[in-house]
Amino acid sequence: MSTGEALAGPDGAPRCPWAVSTEDYLAYHDGEWGRPVRGDDALYERLSLEAFQSGLSWITILRRRTGFRRAFAGFEIAEVAAFTDADRERLLADAGIIRNRAKIDATLANARVLADWAPGDLDALIWSYAPDPAARPVPKTLADVPAVTPESTALSKALKKRGLRFVGPTTAYALMQACGLVDDHLAACVARRS
Repeated sequence: MSTGEALAGPDGAPRCPWAVSTEDYLAYHDGEWGRPVRGDDALYERLSLEAFQSGLSWITILRRRTGFRRAFAGFEIAEVAAFTDADRERLLADAGIIRNRAKIDATLANARVLADWAPGDLDALIWSYAPDPAARPVPKTLADVPAVTPESTALSKALKKRGLRFVGPTTAYALMQACGLVDDHLAACVARRS
């Protein structure tokens, strides 16, 4: 049974324990997770994928990310905002993504809302909720990593107030972790930023 502490990866270097279970997780952990993501389209993609992940394993989303990018026009907000009812039906029939009607509808609705924002507004809003790294303890085990924080709850409320859907506090915190607003790599993890 895992203690939630860092585990040796295939190269012997310690990593967050979830990262060593599959090659897909290892590549995502080492090259992407927890690294700063900037730009409205890039953040819209991550927000959308985190919403699709809700109730599922992240590996399910990760392995379909190419399909999601193809289906949702590379998550370019302006393009997705222009999707029609025919596009919605196409998405509902696309086996390359998660065909959840509520999540698809939220992704489309969110693009329409974001298309009316000024360039850079989504980036500025999300990053305004990044906590001070010095004020956060460095996690030593997975038990030290929260699922929700005051910042993610506030971010969720701010996104909902501006009309976005499927952005609860847990989804908001997963977004913060994935996009580098917080560094939840374990203290012993080779990918932890100094």
